Amino acid sequence: MTSQRDSFSYRSVSPPMSPHLSPPSSPVLTQSDDGQPKQEQRLSATAKRQKYLRRLFKFKQMDFEYAFWQMIYLLVAPQKVYRNFQYRKNTKDQWARDDPAFLVLLSFWLLISSVGFAWVLGLHFVGFLKFILWVIFVDCIGVGILIASLFWFVSNRYMLIAPPRGQDVEWGYAFDVHLNAFFPLLMILHFFQLFFLHPVINQEWFLGRLFGNTLWLIAISYYIYITFLGYSALPFLKNTRVILYPVTIVIFVYILSLILSWNFSWHMCTFYRFRVF
Repeated sequence: MTSQRDSFSYRSVSPPMSPHLSPPSSPVLTQSDDGQPKQEQRLSATAKRQKYLRRLFKFKQMDFEYAFWQMIYLLVAPQKVYRNFQYRKNTKDQWARDDPAFLVLLSFWLLISSVGFAWVLGLHFVGFLKFILWVIFVDCIGVGILIASLFWFVSNRYMLIAPPRGQDVEWGYAFDVHLNAFFPLLMILHFFQLFFLHPVINQEWFLGRLFGNTLWLIAISYYIYITFLGYSALPFLKNTRVILYPVTIVIFVYILSLILSWNFSWHMCTFYRFRVF
């Protein structure tokens, strides 16, 4: 994960594209009627947000096939996903997604995994509703807003290559990076782990604790790695490798948990039960 940034040739490799995206039109700058150049596709942050929200319930306009493709590659080859973000910047002059299909699919997987968790934890119907609301609006969106805002501030304040030449990290892109990194974590901790919670992980055995805590190590480290890929894909940022440094802390806590018999999954289940009862 600490490989040099040059190993990711985002600017030189043609990214895969959605079958519903139009081919790249070349220049973002075009000539207006009076002969002056204009930025056809540049929108303000407010306009981009309004356009995104307007499409949130227009399912027929969403490219779910492409969003599903992104989810698959986030699990097996996340670099390919960020090549498409470069393509979007070249064609639509924005790094953030303009299609909410990924967010809608992620909400679907949150719902499915929450049903499984409610069954494993033995939650009643009202408890399940409280649980799904907590997972969506706190674990995913709430924590995501905090993390995205932190990275947005730090990257624009300390990581821009001087002079920035009018480029900065969009907040929407920072939130997209969080969603990208959150999906594998969700699949590992809220889906795959479910099949082993009661029979293996939440038992008093050391091997169960080892297996469960190892899943947490993989999930959190992969979250950090995909976050690193997201910011290293931006050609106007420097020192993006510092994003990988928390992995050292994660590994230290993992080793410490095994020595002190901490079971992260058991504590997670206890916390969720406390939140819904």
